[in-house]
Amino acid sequence: MAASEADVVVIGGGPAGATTSTLIAQKGHRVQLFERDKFPRFHIGESLIPETYWVLDRLNMLDKMRSSPFVKKYSVQFVGSSGRLSEPFYFDDHKPHECSQTWQVLRSEFDTMMLNNAREHGVEVHEETRVLEVLFEGERAVGLRVAGPDGEPREVKAKVVVDASGQSTMLASRFKLRVTDPELKKGAIWTYFQGAYRDKGKDEGATIVLSTAGRKGWFWYIPLHNDIVSVGVVSNLEDLFAKDRGTHEEVYAQELDNCPAVKERVATARRVAEFRATKDYSYRSRQAAGDGWVLVGDAYGFLDPLYSSGVLLALKSGQLAADAISEGLAKGDTSAAQLASWSGEFCKGMDRMRRLVCEFYNGFSFGRFVKAYPDLKGHLTDLLIGDLFDEHVDEVIEPMESTKQDGAYTYASLPE
Repeated sequence: MAASEADVVVIGGGPAGATTSTLIAQKGHRVQLFERDKFPRFHIGESLIPETYWVLDRLNMLDKMRSSPFVKKYSVQFVGSSGRLSEPFYFDDHKPHECSQTWQVLRSEFDTMMLNNAREHGVEVHEETRVLEVLFEGERAVGLRVAGPDGEPREVKAKVVVDASGQSTMLASRFKLRVTDPELKKGAIWTYFQGAYRDKGKDEGATIVLSTAGRKGWFWYIPLHNDIVSVGVVSNLEDLFAKDRGTHEEVYAQELDNCPAVKERVATARRVAEFRATKDYSYRSRQAAGDGWVLVGDAYGFLDPLYSSGVLLALKSGQLAADAISEGLAKGDTSAAQLASWSGEFCKGMDRMRRLVCEFYNGFSFGRFVKAYPDLKGHLTDLLIGDLFDEHVDEVIEPMESTKQDGAYTYASLPE
């Protein structure tokens, strides 16, 4: 096969692109992946949840994760605006299996491991290569026009184009498919501290979600290796980025004042990074695929990071799409229907996590829920683990409604 041809071309080398390309290459197909940056590179989204285990297993990544310096994560804990801690949700209490221990990852290192793993499985990886456009013949995608470090454009023809371009949403933007979530219009400001407080023993690697005063927002607190902690605040766009609030640093300081539990944890720590910010967290594409093309990871949709579902959704969509692509290549069918055959069940899972996110912003209390419905704690833990693709977890929805406090809005579905 000529160098300008492949069975599948992938736009983007993040977790979704690396997953999709690796699993397709495992089936013996020729895959080329194009990444605009040179890895390692910075990325947010550092906390994994347990259900990533099963995709990592298929990728042959587990041994690499076990031998990595990444902090082991056994639980998640919630701190209310009053400073009261919830009972920890220990994943292995509910599911006593190796999969219930996961990791807090430095994404620059994790993403590089994933991309190198793709190479090891036969993926032809091109870093520092920009995708200039997706090539079409009529309505069907047939390849890419790319430019490498030398800036010289060239074409690569393929049977399937996978858009894993992240939040730049290359094809969703081209076809105007991206729909911003009408309720989850949030933003975040974050930075990193060295020497911040850590809990002891099994709780040392826990993700902690801490509500700010009045539940207007929340902080994530994620312990990483090398004595670094990622600490970020999430709140409504109009509040967090109001013009009269000042710089990102000034707003962050104000939010720390609104969350004494976090301020106390970082009081003796040293900030070791700049302040970063992002807006408009949640969105989804109106469709997952067309003839000869498919969207995965953030290129398809992104959900508020409250429950650390981002990497799971990237890996899971990559796995499901890879299986649909491999099946389609085997039977000579790369139609929209074949390439999107996985998306219905995936969206149901994504909607379950979205529902839990919306209920939190609308006054849901984990402590109050577990006290009122101790028999459903396991179902709630399943959602926090990332077991989103089994309808048994739907049993928690109605009880959630009965235990939440009045909040800013009520749950509604994404528009069609």
